Amino acid sequence: MAWGALREALGGQRAREKDLRNLVSNLPYEGLEKRKQPNRFFLGNAIKTTKYTLFLFIPMNLFEQFHRLANIYFVGLVILNFFPVVNAFQPEVAVIPICIILSLTALKDAWEDFRRYQSDKKLNNTPCLIYSRKAQTFMEKCWKDVRVGDFVKVVCNEIIPADLLLLHTSDPNSVCHIETANLDGETNLKQRRAMSGFCIVDPEFEPESFNSIVVCERPNNNLNHFKCYIERLDKEKVGAGIENLLLRGCTVRNTDHAFGFVVYAGHETKSMLNIKGPRYKRSKLERRMNIDVIFCVILLFAMCVITALGHFLWLRELPTVPPYLVPDSDGFLNSPGVSGFYMFFTMVILLQVLIPISLYISIELVKIGQIYFITNDMDLYDEETDSGMQCKALNITEDLGQIEYIFSDKTGTLTENKMVFRRCSIMGTEYPHKENAIRLAVLEEAESEENIIFDQPPQPRNTGWSLETEDNQNHRGVRRKSKLIGHAQSDVAFSSPLETEVIPDRKLLQQIDCPETRSSSVKTDSYLDFFLALAICNTVVVSMATDKRQRTSGLLDSHQTNNPQDTSSSQLKTPVSLSHAFNFWHRKPNRNRTDSEDSRVEENCFTSPQKMEGYEDNIGLQTCSLHAPTQADEATTPPDNLRYEAESPDEAALVYAAKAYGVILLARTPDSVTVRLPSGEDLAFDVLDTLGFDPYRKRMSILVKHPITKEYVLYTKGADYSIMELLGTPYAEHFHGEEKDIVADTQHHLDCYGKEGLRTLCFAKKIVSDTAFETWSVNRQIALASMDNREELVMESAAELETNLSLIGATGIEDRLQENVPDTIVSLREAGIQVWVLTGDKPETAVNIGYACRLLEDDDLVISMSCKSKITCTSILDSTLEEVKRYDEDPRNVDTTQDISLVIDGHTLSLALSPDLQDRFVDLAKHCRSVLCCRVTPLQKSTVVKVVREKLKVMTLAIGDGANDVNMIQAADIGVGISGQEGMQAVMASDFVISRFKHLKKLLLVHGHWCYTRLATMIIYFFYKNVANVNLLFWYQFFCGFSGTTMIDYWLLIFFNLFFTSAPPIMFGIMDKDISAEVLLGVPELYRTGQAAGEYKFSTFFVSMLDAFYQSLVCFFIPYFAYLDSDIDVFTFGTPLNTVSLFTILLHLSIEIKNWTVVHVVIMVGSVLTYFAVTLAYSSICVICNPPSNPYWILQRQMADPLFYLVCIVTTVVALLPRYLFHVLRNSIAPSPRMQARHLDRMDSSARKQMIKEWRGFRGGWQIKRSGLSTPPSPSQESRSLPDVFSQSPPASDVIEDEFALNVITENTSTI
Repeated sequence: MAWGALREALGGQRAREKDLRNLVSNLPYEGLEKRKQPNRFFLGNAIKTTKYTLFLFIPMNLFEQFHRLANIYFVGLVILNFFPVVNAFQPEVAVIPICIILSLTALKDAWEDFRRYQSDKKLNNTPCLIYSRKAQTFMEKCWKDVRVGDFVKVVCNEIIPADLLLLHTSDPNSVCHIETANLDGETNLKQRRAMSGFCIVDPEFEPESFNSIVVCERPNNNLNHFKCYIERLDKEKVGAGIENLLLRGCTVRNTDHAFGFVVYAGHETKSMLNIKGPRYKRSKLERRMNIDVIFCVILLFAMCVITALGHFLWLRELPTVPPYLVPDSDGFLNSPGVSGFYMFFTMVILLQVLIPISLYISIELVKIGQIYFITNDMDLYDEETDSGMQCKALNITEDLGQIEYIFSDKTGTLTENKMVFRRCSIMGTEYPHKENAIRLAVLEEAESEENIIFDQPPQPRNTGWSLETEDNQNHRGVRRKSKLIGHAQSDVAFSSPLETEVIPDRKLLQQIDCPETRSSSVKTDSYLDFFLALAICNTVVVSMATDKRQRTSGLLDSHQTNNPQDTSSSQLKTPVSLSHAFNFWHRKPNRNRTDSEDSRVEENCFTSPQKMEGYEDNIGLQTCSLHAPTQADEATTPPDNLRYEAESPDEAALVYAAKAYGVILLARTPDSVTVRLPSGEDLAFDVLDTLGFDPYRKRMSILVKHPITKEYVLYTKGADYSIMELLGTPYAEHFHGEEKDIVADTQHHLDCYGKEGLRTLCFAKKIVSDTAFETWSVNRQIALASMDNREELVMESAAELETNLSLIGATGIEDRLQENVPDTIVSLREAGIQVWVLTGDKPETAVNIGYACRLLEDDDLVISMSCKSKITCTSILDSTLEEVKRYDEDPRNVDTTQDISLVIDGHTLSLALSPDLQDRFVDLAKHCRSVLCCRVTPLQKSTVVKVVREKLKVMTLAIGDGANDVNMIQAADIGVGISGQEGMQAVMASDFVISRFKHLKKLLLVHGHWCYTRLATMIIYFFYKNVANVNLLFWYQFFCGFSGTTMIDYWLLIFFNLFFTSAPPIMFGIMDKDISAEVLLGVPELYRTGQAAGEYKFSTFFVSMLDAFYQSLVCFFIPYFAYLDSDIDVFTFGTPLNTVSLFTILLHLSIEIKNWTVVHVVIMVGSVLTYFAVTLAYSSICVICNPPSNPYWILQRQMADPLFYLVCIVTTVVALLPRYLFHVLRNSIAPSPRMQARHLDRMDSSARKQMIKEWRGFRGGWQIKRSGLSTPPSPSQESRSLPDVFSQSPPASDVIEDEFALNVITENTSTI
């Protein structure tokens, strides 16, 4: 039987490790014993996240705790103390400290594990519906009863219990809507499509009719990919993917019910595979502390060697054997050498406190307290999102005070990720949407509390040098002033009024409505294609505003919901001809209104002169209504309760823009998409395939069958460079005449959009022939059904279709900066932190945002690197580094700082990060005040962070909000996630979570500074405290023959570090504030005190050790000489030593405390009172506690002797006098910046603010001088002003990309 069980276990292991799994229905085998079940080898659905069991808790927890070397060290000493020849304490006494430490940790672990057990029990017993063949219906069972191969029914608002292959839904279009917020935080609905044709579904779903084999890949944690196919009895294979899989933990929405086949259960589900244990990172302070622990170990061994050697010499010099050296039972007396050897281990036990056993648990308690205050800081709470600060890594809070480099994403991190449709270009003509700009300006005046920075600067003068002349040099474009508006809350993402309301461009309406356009079928088709591409080339899900997402407690309650797809399908009308599609558009009569000068948007800089037409300034500011409604129009007006659930804000903005022009997305199913035209007629396109967006192609496409022409039409949207490449050459050189002008004009508009800081997208179209479609469709199905290299084959099939596209137009979408981003970046830079921005945007857009957020300044020397070859990249790096070094060596530039900023694109960055160029790139980057990386991939982001961290040995922080930032966040020393609108992937991978970028300022400059200075001071104090106390025992050895005798009772020695002196440093580490938050925020330079070595460095540690030795000498020898030649016993001599040591150690901490509170006073006084209370009680009741010594009534007699008080006062004063005088002289003669900041805290509020302004102005005026680089020899040294790239469209030949370009631009009025 045992062999059978072993074979079964090995068979199960092999089955689970196979790359492919063959799954069949469990129904034919229902009721059979387990060994006859075909899916028996796969895990059940019950989960267990606990670490321990009830009976194995103690051994497993001890094993876990002994991973910490300090615990092994102290347990080893306890065991050593049980040997009589080396013991220093009573064995049972020595066990107490380590037992207390291990017990406290075990109780904490037990409580955490018990909470996990309760959570598991609740989840495993959640009810669900599983089909039973015997009952011929779905039976209510628990989640833990679900098995692979079962058929499960899920209803609306129910959480999915396992990973289900969707077979049937109540929706007539075989669609199931799910919400994945539990997995990735995204609240928008996603569609999943049922695998139809495998079961009888009419009149009801019959699981017993399923007789196919499901072949799927081995479980993995990729939430976005799933490889599977279903093999019918006739061996036909039908591919399935992630669009057919319902993931465990998701919630069914807007679908009455759905049926699925269980493919993964329990710990093999994708959601469980994504659950990771608590993040553990070792902080820089902890790594430095371990070095000091090693130093203390060396010091301990040195003191033990000295004592052992002293004991040997003392025994050898004795003329006779003294009577107190008693031989063993055999009458044998150890030799001096052997006794000295044993004495070494005795002293290790006696002086073990030199290694602070209580330091580790004290640090954990301090960090918990620090995290409590950080997470409860109301300044880090965002009212709009109702979210506050979260801390997910409990052991690196102090690293927040040592950051030297910050790597930030742009979209959603620096910006709002609220996309506002601003401009578009259709067939080479630019439409600036002036009316919409005025609407936004009006809203800005109403919402004037938030200022965000797109002001228009004067045209800069171009001075500097370049390796190659360019007609278009990167520079600051037109930047607009904007403010944050539209904070309306909604349970649908990207649905604020700011994003959804678009006023159409009047010129575009005139163009569409003019008689010439009506008669031109080709032109009308182009405009219609553009808006159709905006409306349907996306993954937006349409729902009804009345379909509220009910979140009920009962998982099995079914809620009938209205399906907008059904509603729209019933409203389909007879299609109309394309040539008359826009002919029903009418404008509202103009109202008398004059545009203000400050809100007028210049148009002539975007449109060629020959395309400028008469444009009236009087417009109507009506939203979402393009013509006066008539009775006929009212019948075709779409319902106002349509809701668009988009996966990205860009898609939502484009759909709402199309809706503003009357092209309204009504419904979407996996097989069709319904659009209402401005005429009121509805078109239902058959969706043949959707080529999803991926970070490699940088585009997405949708292949549809046109309901009128019956043509196969491919609509594609994506980044400008990815679309332009699909036109044949980057700028469509194979085009001729008007087509070539359209491409060149559109590229010019895209460049202008980028310089204005807008996000750009291109749209293209392709008519696919019937033959080409049939051939491609076969290849596509083969790729989808493939289990090997599916991703590569699918991508190749997409690239095969996306060729020879026809350009339709482009869009410019504004993503506005978050509140206070410029102020935050300036403060971080003043704090000595270098800020890098890594973005996928085009360089023009990124540079504009860089100036807007003050990453780049007007008087910066901006080095823009763009090249295609490695040789060119090497030349650029060498020449630039040579110029930087030449500047540093110039005697005229003494005490000046060069303000250099670097802008580099993704391709050049990949070249610069090659192994042979990394050092040169990092050397150049460290001389730059800021770096802006454009067109970078997620992998490049993480590579940049790793290279800088490893090459420069600096503390790094990465911050982002999306899934593309996860690698970067995990590569940095500290990862910060922003809980924005792009899901929770970044949040789940981060160490700290904030809701706004501005919160990073206080998190680092205030809480980071406090956490680091508190913990650094506390750790050094702990080492000092233990050395100062233990050295009393060491000095005593010189007067007791190095015999390992103590003059203090063992119990009081243990209590001294465990109780009497442990609470004050913990409270100091949690609550002390050396400088107020106001001053830390007002003077960011104070943050520099924690960078690099900071407060915790070896010199500080070494001085503290010397101070500890000095104080221990004073605390020992002053009482020694005071009681010299007296007849007091050993404990009477030790009691004043212990008391003086307590006073000295606590008052030493009092000197370090910078901000006294009631809590500090209570803890300090309480420690003293506790010492006297315990010692008095112990002296009263302990008559024979430590034979043959007798500590009975010792402290009582001492407190009756005036000499005791005199010794305590004099010794404490003498011991602390050097430290106190040092602080007084240093703060008086050469006060540090921190001391000056503390003086500011003592001023009244108005005077403090004035002093902060003067301080910052003084430091900025003389300490940081700005200058431009001298002009080096180069191929082109001529200085010229920047060309006016906005004046007119350049010829197509002038926009061809250069081989490489290095632009060095400065806006200084003078150069040195």
